Amino acid sequence: MQIELDKIDRQLMAALQQNARLTTGELAQMTGLSQSPCWRRIRRLEESGLIDGYHARLSRRGLGYGVVAFVSISIDHQNELRSMEFVEAVRAIPEVVMFHGITGTADFLLMVVARDLDAYSDLLQSKLHRLPGVKQVQTSFSLQEFKRFDDLPVPAR
Repeated sequence: MQIELDKIDRQLMAALQQNARLTTGELAQMTGLSQSPCWRRIRRLEESGLIDGYHARLSRRGLGYGVVAFVSISIDHQNELRSMEFVEAVRAIPEVVMFHGITGTADFLLMVVARDLDAYSDLLQSKLHRLPGVKQVQTSFSLQEFKRFDDLPVPAR
């Protein structure tokens, strides 16, 4: 559902994206609304799908994942069933933290985390190379992270 956004809606989305633990009272104070209208606006943003959930941001390094790899995979497009088997198999791998179908030389791009290079090598050999229909796998390792994908820009009108 597409809804018209005003300045207050954009303020609420930006504030919640930065800190989803803000109370309705704190959000109301930030926007100059009273609590009830503020709560109704947030509810409308949730129901429209613009607010897609509330999440805790975990520390990759704190959890012991020292390696981030971007894995490009080309598959043998024999049929739609084979492609769906591939998609479901990838979704079942917990170390795959992002998964996109892409254009270009590869069919899919995965972002994968691993404890270290040995753990990534094990994952590559035991899971990624064994995915249904895999034709080619190419890995690029992240050397340094400059900006995470945490926040979306809230568009102006």
